[in-house]
Amino acid sequence: MTDTEIVDLYLKRSESAITETAKQYGSYCSAIAMNILQNKEDVDECVNDTYLRLWNSIPPQLPKTFSTFIGRITRNLSLDRYEIRNAQKRKGNETNLLLSELENCIPSARNVEQDVEDNELIQMIEHFLSTIRQEDMAFFVHRYWYSESVPEISRKSDVGESKVRMSLHRTRKKLKKHLEKRGITI
Repeated sequence: MTDTEIVDLYLKRSESAITETAKQYGSYCSAIAMNILQNKEDVDECVNDTYLRLWNSIPPQLPKTFSTFIGRITRNLSLDRYEIRNAQKRKGNETNLLLSELENCIPSARNVEQDVEDNELIQMIEHFLSTIRQEDMAFFVHRYWYSESVPEISRKSDVGESKVRMSLHRTRKKLKKHLEKRGITI
């Protein structure tokens, strides 16, 4: 079933929309959630919450790219669940590490709200990513969108971990400069 057909099922309020979404995107959503949460029960709940959020979002929203739409929902729900779960106990795990890697080049949510709308920041980051080498962009997206570990990216890309780390480091520095040039204070 195509993405357009699945979205049409949501628009028709057909319960088979969720079944078809699970068939098509269940593994994709689980992988995103697992990279962030590292807990099977939390992942299962998050994926189920994703389906509910989709059901409540379509309509009124009509996603341009369904896979990106569902991926974003899963990622945001996973990060929210992660924050709640770890509010009391801060552990040094992979998600904390990747969030701390970005904190020096991305402004805090409070500053973003004061300085620029979220969509403007997203557009700036997307523009930045379109200006860098394809390999660097792939490393960045796998690390900070899909929350994959450096060894995982290295293995998938068939390059050394040090190359991935160096690329991510340089890309973060370039991103910081790119945002600063556009008036985003870090």
